[in-house]
Amino acid sequence: MPRREITSYSNPTIKALRSLREKKHRQRERRFLAEGLRLLTDARESGRVPEVLVMASKRDPHPLIDALEHAVEAAGGDVIETTPDILSKITGKDNPQAVAGAFAEWDTSLDRIDRNAASIWLVAQALRDPGNLGTMLRTADAVGAGGLILIDDCADPFGVEAVRASMGAIFTQNLARARWEEFLPWLRQGSGQLVAASLREAVPYRGAPYAGPCFVMVGNESQGLPEAYETACDLRVTMPMRGRADSLNAAVAAAVLAYEVLASLEG
Repeated sequence: MPRREITSYSNPTIKALRSLREKKHRQRERRFLAEGLRLLTDARESGRVPEVLVMASKRDPHPLIDALEHAVEAAGGDVIETTPDILSKITGKDNPQAVAGAFAEWDTSLDRIDRNAASIWLVAQALRDPGNLGTMLRTADAVGAGGLILIDDCADPFGVEAVRASMGAIFTQNLARARWEEFLPWLRQGSGQLVAASLREAVPYRGAPYAGPCFVMVGNESQGLPEAYETACDLRVTMPMRGRADSLNAAVAAAVLAYEVLASLEG
């Protein structure tokens, strides 16, 4: 499909793209937005191209933008050129990137996960902050984890804020969503050590007996993990708080623990 130029805010395609900033419209359309050349290039290199590519008309030329356009056209997608102001309306940012894309959501069912594909997996239970969710995806990518498993009612991983915070890891990491009642039986059907930061009969996180595949679990930002979830863990570890704070941010705790697990398993 050849490139189209749209200059009207009231164009139906522009309205449809803008609506993807809202969860109800994302769920109905099974599409989500991502913006920026880096994120869209990460997506393309991971084998995912947007169904709709939107480019600002007054952008600087770049070979990666050309590569994106060619990839979308080859896949039968829609390429749109519009004004920077309209692109700003689509993304909700005053200073939008030169490109944005609408991607089809993919299957996030638990049965797609191959637990033996990596020695570390991150698990988040009832994580409500999209920035934390995106950061955990980014952390998973950084430590070479297999991906992120979301338990119970978490923030939408395909929301604009989570996608931004992931810095492209939404495209490079496996992502699954499940209820606890589904996740725990799945985990126990094969190998896998479930580890959580806890104060309940916990051992120091340094030097703890980690074993792969290790599933590092953190809980809700304000309430932590439910007691029953902690009790079901194979290993509970504690991290020292040397200042006045009594806990770490959930995403930060996951990162600290993930790197300790990585050091242990590689050592």
